[in-house]
Amino acid sequence: MKQRHPFWRLWGWPIVMGVLSAVGLVSALFSDGGVGDAVAWVALGIPTLVCLWYGSVRRRS
Repeated sequence: MKQRHPFWRLWGWPIVMGVLSAVGLVSALFSDGGVGDAVAWVALGIPTLVCLWYGSVRRRS
């Protein structure tokens, strides 16, 4: 079985969250209704939901 590079094991998800946030912010800044707003909602909603979920899991433990 092929092992992944340690860099991606450590930084993979933070990079994905950063890219999603950047796409959402740029989309919200430059869009004027329609698909751009939907992209912004989804791209900014996913990191928000992940943070809320992670915070609730950590709080329960």
